[in-house]
Amino acid sequence: MYLLAGLGNPGKEYADTRHNIGFRVISELARKYHVTNLKNQKNGLVGTFMLDGEKFMLCEPLTFMNNSGQCIAELMRYYDIPAEDLVVIYDDVDLPVGDLRIRKKGSPGSHNGLKSITAHLGTRDFSRVRVGIGAQKPNQDLADYVLSRFPKSELPEIERIAAEAGEAAVFTALYGPGEAMNRYNGRYKTAQKKAEAEEAEQDRPPKAQKK
Repeated sequence: MYLLAGLGNPGKEYADTRHNIGFRVISELARKYHVTNLKNQKNGLVGTFMLDGEKFMLCEPLTFMNNSGQCIAELMRYYDIPAEDLVVIYDDVDLPVGDLRIRKKGSPGSHNGLKSITAHLGTRDFSRVRVGIGAQKPNQDLADYVLSRFPKSELPEIERIAAEAGEAAVFTALYGPGEAMNRYNGRYKTAQKKAEAEEAEQDRPPKAQKK
């Protein structure tokens, strides 16, 4: 079984905020695959569907963003889901609105949801779908920005990218992050070179100290 987990915060006050784009993607997948039996399990809102003979579990952790890993780790232990069958969908301020990027592993960076997942799983080797929410304005507090709602002018792009990110998450699970990177990452040229440079820097082994 594959686990597709979208990150966000529960509660009406956080609905439709930039930080909840992961929840929006999961909701779109639930709509597309007619998942109507969502239930609370292991501190998450979960539901399942079948595709091409494979079972998928959708999950919106209800433990709040900073403790997302608690819910995800409990589900993975209970259902014996290996890290390679987990795909995490989350917001990324380093990508413009309407962009997405697949990663097969790497540092959680400054994203608290990823930090929690990495800590609870004890590994950073799981697939991610990064969904662009755009960067905050100069001198704008990052927390205030990610907890703000999308303006009406951005909603068409958000609806489009939520559907495509869901498609990308399913493809990543079925065919692996390598194939997904080839299929999706090339569609988004904006900030791609910067993202590639950041990934290369994060994955580069530390330099050996001179004796």
